Amino acid sequence: MRVVSLVPSLTEAVAVSVPSTLVGATDWCSHPADLDVLRIGGTKNPDVDAVVRLAPDLVVANEEENREPDLTALREAGIEVLVTEVRDVPGALRELDRVLAACGARSRPHWLEAAEAAWAEPPAPARRTTAIVPIWRRPWMVLGRDTFAGDVLARLGVDNLYAQHEDRYPRVPLSELTAASPELVVLPDEPYRFTADDGPEAFPGVPRALVDGRLLTWYGPSLAEAPARLGEALRAARS
Repeated sequence: MRVVSLVPSLTEAVAVSVPSTLVGATDWCSHPADLDVLRIGGTKNPDVDAVVRLAPDLVVANEEENREPDLTALREAGIEVLVTEVRDVPGALRELDRVLAACGARSRPHWLEAAEAAWAEPPAPARRTTAIVPIWRRPWMVLGRDTFAGDVLARLGVDNLYAQHEDRYPRVPLSELTAASPELVVLPDEPYRFTADDGPEAFPGVPRALVDGRLLTWYGPSLAEAPARLGEALRAARS
């Protein structure tokens, strides 16, 4: 079995579970740190010809992270493409099972069992908190409706103020974000790299949680540790 992954989360999941199968991944696939496969471009602009030359039995992709024209081109080249759809934690666990089975995993990996157990009983907050979750600035963009990261936060007691927005990742002026009066601003370090010096100053007086973007947005081995580590960061910001 030869697999190319176009999704960082899935790359990590395949690499640690059925490592001998992975032959190609995107430039953004940063985990595991010692990953040694051919790099085939970005998630939005993969080198389709390079993928075809690798002669994979399967390409794993995601309906949000990858573009349909690229996936169509791969299919037209005779390559099987498995496309995942992940909008919440239960869906992530189901899709990971599907991907790993398609990649030839003979049994469910321990990290996936641990992730399912961790999310079955995530840390219970003392109270629920309203928040905004920027993912970009210049222009400001936030989590909107129907997102995996939004579901992760909701399960940890944080209610996204834009969860009912018509867009999944709306552009919202900073003045409107501050006028929404969030109790908390959650600032991940990806896709935009928010830091203590870049982001919090835009929301004076609002408690902020700087969080590891991989824990918030990736669905892979990090799912096992995400509830505890994110829960700790959120509790610290709210205290």
